[in-house]
Amino acid sequence: MIPVIAIDGPSASGKGTVAQRVAEKLGWHYLDSGALYRVVALAGKKRGIAWNDESALATMTGGLEIRFENGEIFLDGENVSAAARTEEMSRGASEVSAHPAVRRALTDLQRGFRKPPGLVADGRDMGSVIFPDARTKIFLTASAEVRAERRYKQLMEKGNHANLAAVLADLQMRDARDQARKVAPLKQCEDAELLATDHVTIAQAVQAVLDFYAARQQI
Repeated sequence: MIPVIAIDGPSASGKGTVAQRVAEKLGWHYLDSGALYRVVALAGKKRGIAWNDESALATMTGGLEIRFENGEIFLDGENVSAAARTEEMSRGASEVSAHPAVRRALTDLQRGFRKPPGLVADGRDMGSVIFPDARTKIFLTASAEVRAERRYKQLMEKGNHANLAAVLADLQMRDARDQARKVAPLKQCEDAELLATDHVTIAQAVQAVLDFYAARQQI
């Protein structure tokens, strides 16, 4: 069985950075499932499909060619890394990911990333739906206030105008939507380790995940 470390958590919790570094440490593959939903949102916008049109989005998603290469995202052969990583597409990802038909359309694609020697996957339902047999599951989180502060700093560093109160309100809205959706809601799996990063550095969080993985190997 190809090993999987599934890292789930809310937006701006740091799970993507942690997951990517854990994958690098282990020499494993990495899956950023959130990027897939951002690409779906982007593809919908390019094709004039509204993010609340579940049927059209699902049909479109089934025909998309999405691949990752050296940290870059390609949609139908075009490098869309910058376009997919905007705040607008991040909001779009939260909207399109609420549609059951879209999630089903992406399930097999995500499971296809499970290749030797192993996979580190981050998202909202990696441990609960996509890789329920993963022996190492982490729920990585932080308070909404801490996450908003991190997102605000990221936006400002990139030269984007941002308002901390608006960023916090947006995160809280996304949290509510992710937790309330009928299919694969954001939640901590019963067999997942809780890792709160409010007062933890990235390096410490990465080591904690590696320690959790090592401990699971002893069971």
